[in-house]
Amino acid sequence: MPVVDVVNLDGKKVGQVELADAVFAAKVNPHLLHEAARWYRAGLRAGTHKTKEKSEVSGAGRKLWRQKGTGRARVGSIRSPLWRHGGTVHGPRPRDYSYALPKKMVLGALRSALSAKLAEEKLTVVDAWQLETHKTKALRETLDKLKTNSALLVSLGENRNLELASRNLEGVKLVAPNALQPYDLLKHERLILSKDAVARISRSLDPEKTAVEAPHVETIAPAAGPSEAAQEKGAKAAAPKASAKKAAAKKTAKPAARKGKK
Repeated sequence: MPVVDVVNLDGKKVGQVELADAVFAAKVNPHLLHEAARWYRAGLRAGTHKTKEKSEVSGAGRKLWRQKGTGRARVGSIRSPLWRHGGTVHGPRPRDYSYALPKKMVLGALRSALSAKLAEEKLTVVDAWQLETHKTKALRETLDKLKTNSALLVSLGENRNLELASRNLEGVKLVAPNALQPYDLLKHERLILSKDAVARISRSLDPEKTAVEAPHVETIAPAAGPSEAAQEKGAKAAAPKASAKKAAAKKTAKPAARKGKK
């Protein structure tokens, strides 16, 4: 298993951590990285492009001049695509460029990108992101101590100071372990993770992890019902009420009208 140094925010070594071979020492697959980058960038496209067709541009629909006898070319509408300010033929329409990529391909691309960063010695592990202030200047000084300008920061859990300090730095992006993308790993020069984020990524990207299975239950005992004595007692209590309701219903019932002459 590869071993990397753990440093604090001043750049000083404070320990070491072992990385999973299946996640940080996997074989780099350039094809998977290319497909994952195309998929991610396609999802970012707005797809709001639009041009006006012949029926959408402004202009009257009348025929400009008669068909024959003028010596000029025949024309039917001022909105013709052949004319200036006319409609556009086969122009772009609003559409969604995103498409589905198999989950195994995305996870494989993540392992390849993480392994490439470790092989190029562009992966740094910090003990914790404990910033005293939310000022951008403090984080810029910290990144200078870690000797990087373009960095992808990975932090587990909410860190308000880190979020506020990093959002206005060019070339710096903060993500959670569950939002890590291969494109972000390829785009930024250095990857900086916290120890907690390393543990979460190793656990979630491990291809040999076993799913948690629920215990097998052969039979389920029926719920305990009321005893026979209680059932008999309830039946006796309900009998007088039912008889009283029947008697009241007979008194309020109207006699049926007789058929025949009056």
